[in-house]
Amino acid sequence: MLQRRMGRRRLHALPVRPRHVGVVVDGNRRWSKAAGYTDSSVGHKVGAERVGDLLGWAETAGIEHVTVYLLSADNLRERPAHELAGLHTVLRQVLPRAIERAGSWRIHLSGDPRLLPEEVAHDLRAARERTSSRPRHVTLAVGYDGRQDIVDGVRAALLRAPGSADIAALDADQITAALPGGPVKDIDLVIRSSGEQRLSGFCPWQTQGAEIYLSPKLWPAFARRDFAAALAHFAAARGRQAG
Repeated sequence: MLQRRMGRRRLHALPVRPRHVGVVVDGNRRWSKAAGYTDSSVGHKVGAERVGDLLGWAETAGIEHVTVYLLSADNLRERPAHELAGLHTVLRQVLPRAIERAGSWRIHLSGDPRLLPEEVAHDLRAARERTSSRPRHVTLAVGYDGRQDIVDGVRAALLRAPGSADIAALDADQITAALPGGPVKDIDLVIRSSGEQRLSGFCPWQTQGAEIYLSPKLWPAFARRDFAAALAHFAAARGRQAG
Protein backbone atom coordinates (compact mmCIF):
# COMPACT_ATOMS: atom_id res chain seq x y z
CA MET A 1 0.00 0.00 0.00
CA LEU A 2 2.83 2.40 0.88
CA GLN A 3 4.55 1.68 -2.43
CA ARG A 4 1.27 2.33 -4.25
CA ARG A 5 0.84 5.72 -2.55
CA MET A 6 4.45 6.60 -3.34
CA GLY A 7 3.89 5.62 -6.97
CA ARG A 8 0.83 7.85 -7.19
CA ARG A 9 2.72 10.78 -5.71
CA ARG A 10 5.50 10.22 -8.22
CA LEU A 11 3.03 10.32 -11.10
CA HIS A 12 1.45 13.52 -9.76
CA ALA A 13 4.79 15.26 -9.11
CA LEU A 14 6.21 15.28 -12.64
CA PRO A 15 6.90 18.84 -13.89
CA VAL A 16 6.27 17.92 -17.54
CA ARG A 17 4.15 15.08 -18.80
CA PRO A 18 3.22 13.79 -22.25
CA ARG A 19 -0.19 14.49 -23.63
CA HIS A 20 -0.21 11.29 -25.70
CA VAL A 21 1.63 8.07 -24.79
CA GLY A 22 2.14 5.18 -27.20
CA VAL A 23 2.96 1.71 -25.90
CA VAL A 24 4.45 -1.15 -27.92
CA VAL A 25 3.27 -4.21 -26.00
CA ASP A 26 5.84 -7.01 -26.22
CA GLY A 27 6.85 -10.03 -24.20
CA ASN A 28 3.58 -11.84 -23.44
CA ARG A 29 4.74 -15.16 -24.88
CA ARG A 30 8.17 -14.98 -23.25
CA TRP A 31 6.54 -14.16 -19.92
CA SER A 32 4.28 -17.22 -20.24
CA LYS A 33 7.25 -19.47 -20.94
CA ALA A 34 9.36 -18.02 -18.12
CA ALA A 35 6.45 -18.45 -15.71
CA GLY A 36 6.14 -22.12 -16.63
CA TYR A 37 2.98 -21.98 -18.74
CA THR A 38 2.79 -24.05 -21.91
CA ASP A 39 -0.17 -22.02 -23.16
CA SER A 40 0.93 -18.59 -24.40
CA SER A 41 -2.62 -17.29 -24.09
CA VAL A 42 -2.01 -16.96 -20.34
CA GLY A 43 0.55 -14.24 -21.06
CA HIS A 44 -1.82 -12.54 -23.48
CA LYS A 45 -4.57 -12.52 -20.84
CA VAL A 46 -2.30 -11.08 -18.17
CA GLY A 47 -0.98 -8.58 -20.73
CA ALA A 48 -4.54 -7.47 -21.53
CA GLU A 49 -5.22 -6.90 -17.84
CA ARG A 50 -2.03 -4.86 -17.68
CA VAL A 51 -3.43 -2.56 -20.38
CA GLY A 52 -6.27 -1.75 -17.99
CA ASP A 53 -3.71 -1.01 -15.28
CA LEU A 54 -1.78 1.20 -17.68
CA LEU A 55 -4.86 3.31 -18.32
CA GLY A 56 -5.39 3.76 -14.59
CA TRP A 57 -1.79 4.95 -14.18
CA ALA A 58 -2.18 7.27 -17.16
CA GLU A 59 -5.33 8.79 -15.70
CA THR A 60 -3.57 9.35 -12.37
CA ALA A 61 -0.78 11.14 -14.25
CA GLY A 62 -3.24 13.39 -16.09
CA ILE A 63 -2.68 11.79 -19.51
CA GLU A 64 -5.71 11.78 -21.78
CA HIS A 65 -4.50 9.96 -24.90
CA VAL A 66 -2.92 6.49 -25.10
CA THR A 67 -2.25 4.30 -28.13
CA VAL A 68 -1.51 0.62 -27.50
CA TYR A 69 0.18 -1.43 -30.23
CA LEU A 70 -1.17 -4.92 -29.59
CA LEU A 71 -0.76 -6.89 -32.82
CA SER A 72 0.76 -6.11 -36.17
CA ALA A 73 -0.77 -7.19 -39.45
CA ASP A 74 2.07 -9.70 -39.81
CA ASN A 75 1.31 -11.12 -36.35
CA LEU A 76 -2.22 -11.94 -37.45
CA ARG A 77 -1.04 -13.41 -40.74
CA GLU A 78 1.81 -15.51 -39.37
CA ARG A 79 0.99 -16.71 -35.83
CA PRO A 80 -0.08 -20.37 -35.55
CA ALA A 81 -3.81 -21.06 -35.46
CA HIS A 82 -3.84 -22.30 -31.85
CA GLU A 83 -2.20 -19.09 -30.63
CA LEU A 84 -4.53 -16.91 -32.69
CA ALA A 85 -7.53 -18.67 -31.14
CA GLY A 86 -6.34 -17.63 -27.69
CA LEU A 87 -5.60 -14.10 -28.88
CA HIS A 88 -9.07 -13.79 -30.37
CA THR A 89 -10.62 -14.71 -27.02
CA VAL A 90 -8.50 -12.08 -25.28
CA LEU A 91 -9.50 -9.44 -27.83
CA ARG A 92 -13.19 -10.28 -27.51
CA GLN A 93 -13.48 -10.65 -23.75
CA VAL A 94 -10.50 -9.86 -21.55
CA LEU A 95 -9.22 -6.66 -23.15
CA PRO A 96 -12.57 -4.81 -23.48
CA ARG A 97 -13.48 -5.66 -19.87
CA ALA A 98 -10.10 -4.44 -18.61
CA ILE A 99 -10.48 -1.14 -20.45
CA GLU A 100 -14.09 -0.62 -19.44
CA ARG A 101 -13.19 -1.24 -15.80
CA ALA A 102 -10.57 1.49 -16.08
CA GLY A 103 -13.55 3.82 -16.16
CA SER A 104 -13.00 6.89 -18.29
CA TRP A 105 -11.48 5.63 -21.56
CA ARG A 106 -13.10 5.78 -24.96
CA ILE A 107 -11.92 3.05 -27.33
CA HIS A 108 -10.73 3.84 -30.85
CA LEU A 109 -9.56 1.18 -33.31
CA SER A 110 -6.66 1.22 -35.73
CA GLY A 111 -5.54 -1.53 -38.09
CA ASP A 112 -7.12 -3.84 -40.65
CA PRO A 113 -10.26 -5.51 -39.27
CA ARG A 114 -10.31 -7.88 -42.25
CA LEU A 115 -7.45 -9.78 -40.61
CA LEU A 116 -9.75 -10.69 -37.71
CA PRO A 117 -12.67 -13.12 -37.62
CA GLU A 118 -15.90 -11.18 -37.99
CA GLU A 119 -17.06 -12.00 -34.46
CA VAL A 120 -13.83 -10.55 -33.03
CA ALA A 121 -14.08 -7.39 -35.13
CA HIS A 122 -17.75 -7.08 -34.16
CA ASP A 123 -17.02 -7.31 -30.44
CA LEU A 124 -14.25 -4.71 -30.68
CA ARG A 125 -16.62 -2.36 -32.52
CA ALA A 126 -19.26 -3.00 -29.85
CA ALA A 127 -16.76 -2.07 -27.12
CA ARG A 128 -15.97 1.09 -29.07
CA GLU A 129 -19.65 2.00 -29.13
CA ARG A 130 -20.17 1.26 -25.44
CA THR A 131 -17.36 3.64 -24.49
CA SER A 132 -18.10 6.38 -27.02
CA SER A 133 -19.13 9.01 -24.45
CA ARG A 134 -16.06 8.70 -22.21
CA PRO A 135 -13.65 11.65 -21.93
CA ARG A 136 -10.22 10.02 -22.40
CA HIS A 137 -9.03 8.24 -25.53
CA VAL A 138 -7.31 4.89 -26.00
CA THR A 139 -6.53 3.64 -29.50
CA LEU A 140 -6.05 -0.11 -29.92
CA ALA A 141 -3.76 -0.97 -32.83
CA VAL A 142 -4.75 -4.48 -33.94
CA GLY A 143 -3.70 -5.83 -37.32
CA TYR A 144 -1.69 -2.65 -37.64
CA ASP A 145 0.83 -1.73 -40.35
CA GLY A 146 2.55 1.64 -40.05
CA ARG A 147 3.03 2.23 -43.76
CA GLN A 148 -0.54 1.23 -44.55
CA ASP A 149 -1.70 3.61 -41.82
CA ILE A 150 -0.07 6.50 -43.70
CA VAL A 151 -1.50 5.32 -47.04
CA ASP A 152 -4.98 5.12 -45.53
CA GLY A 153 -4.57 8.56 -43.97
CA VAL A 154 -3.59 10.10 -47.30
CA ARG A 155 -6.51 8.42 -49.04
CA ALA A 156 -8.94 9.63 -46.36
CA ALA A 157 -7.57 13.17 -46.60
CA LEU A 158 -7.94 13.11 -50.39
CA LEU A 159 -11.53 11.92 -50.12
CA ARG A 160 -12.22 14.92 -47.91
CA ALA A 161 -10.70 17.19 -50.59
CA PRO A 162 -11.96 15.80 -53.91
CA GLY A 163 -11.27 18.86 -56.07
CA SER A 164 -7.95 19.20 -57.88
CA ALA A 165 -7.26 22.58 -56.26
CA ASP A 166 -7.86 21.11 -52.81
CA ILE A 167 -5.64 18.11 -53.59
CA ALA A 168 -2.79 20.41 -54.58
CA ALA A 169 -3.14 22.18 -51.23
CA LEU A 170 -3.12 18.95 -49.20
CA ASP A 171 -0.76 19.33 -46.24
CA ALA A 172 0.62 17.32 -43.33
CA ASP A 173 -1.98 18.60 -40.89
CA GLN A 174 -4.81 17.31 -43.07
CA ILE A 175 -3.21 13.87 -43.28
CA THR A 176 -2.66 13.83 -39.53
CA ALA A 177 -6.30 14.72 -38.91
CA ALA A 178 -7.42 11.87 -41.20
CA LEU A 179 -5.50 9.18 -39.30
CA PRO A 180 -7.47 6.87 -36.98
CA GLY A 181 -7.52 7.43 -33.24
CA GLY A 182 -8.53 10.14 -30.81
CA PRO A 183 -8.42 13.89 -31.46
CA VAL A 184 -4.70 14.22 -30.53
CA LYS A 185 -2.72 12.17 -33.06
CA ASP A 186 0.92 13.17 -32.43
CA ILE A 187 2.55 10.88 -29.85
CA ASP A 188 4.92 12.48 -27.33
CA LEU A 189 6.32 9.37 -25.63
CA VAL A 190 6.71 5.80 -26.87
CA ILE A 191 7.23 3.04 -24.31
CA ARG A 192 8.44 -0.34 -25.56
CA SER A 193 8.50 -3.31 -23.22
CA SER A 194 10.71 -6.44 -23.32
CA GLY A 195 14.02 -4.68 -23.99
CA GLU A 196 13.80 -4.83 -27.78
CA GLN A 197 15.34 -1.76 -29.41
CA ARG A 198 13.00 -1.13 -32.30
CA LEU A 199 9.55 0.34 -32.86
CA SER A 200 8.33 -2.44 -35.19
CA GLY A 201 6.55 -0.02 -37.51
CA PHE A 202 4.57 1.65 -34.72
CA CYS A 203 2.88 4.88 -35.84
CA PRO A 204 5.75 6.24 -37.99
CA TRP A 205 3.83 9.40 -38.89
CA GLN A 206 2.62 10.17 -35.38
CA THR A 207 5.93 9.51 -33.57
CA GLN A 208 8.13 11.90 -35.54
CA GLY A 209 8.99 13.98 -32.47
CA ALA A 210 8.43 11.38 -29.77
CA GLU A 211 10.76 10.48 -26.93
CA ILE A 212 11.43 6.73 -26.70
CA TYR A 213 11.70 4.72 -23.49
CA LEU A 214 12.84 1.10 -23.69
CA SER A 215 11.87 -0.99 -20.69
CA PRO A 216 13.54 -4.36 -20.06
CA LYS A 217 10.33 -5.67 -18.47
CA LEU A 218 8.20 -8.18 -20.31
CA TRP A 219 4.78 -6.60 -20.71
CA PRO A 220 2.85 -8.70 -18.15
CA ALA A 221 5.48 -7.73 -15.54
CA PHE A 222 5.35 -4.01 -16.38
CA ALA A 223 4.39 -2.12 -13.21
CA ARG A 224 3.37 1.34 -12.06
CA ARG A 225 6.99 2.16 -11.12
CA ASP A 226 8.08 1.28 -14.67
CA PHE A 227 5.48 3.65 -16.08
CA ALA A 228 6.63 6.34 -13.65
CA ALA A 229 10.23 5.79 -14.80
CA ALA A 230 9.14 6.25 -18.42
CA LEU A 231 7.39 9.53 -17.56
CA ALA A 232 10.46 10.70 -15.63
CA HIS A 233 12.59 9.90 -18.69
CA PHE A 234 10.23 12.02 -20.79
CA ALA A 235 10.32 14.93 -18.34
CA ALA A 236 14.13 14.85 -18.18
CA ALA A 237 14.45 14.75 -21.97
CA ARG A 238 12.07 17.66 -22.47
CA GLY A 239 13.83 19.56 -19.70
CA ARG A 240 17.16 19.19 -21.52
CA GLN A 241 15.56 20.43 -24.74
CA ALA A 242 14.13 23.46 -22.95
CA GLY A 243 17.51 24.26 -21.39
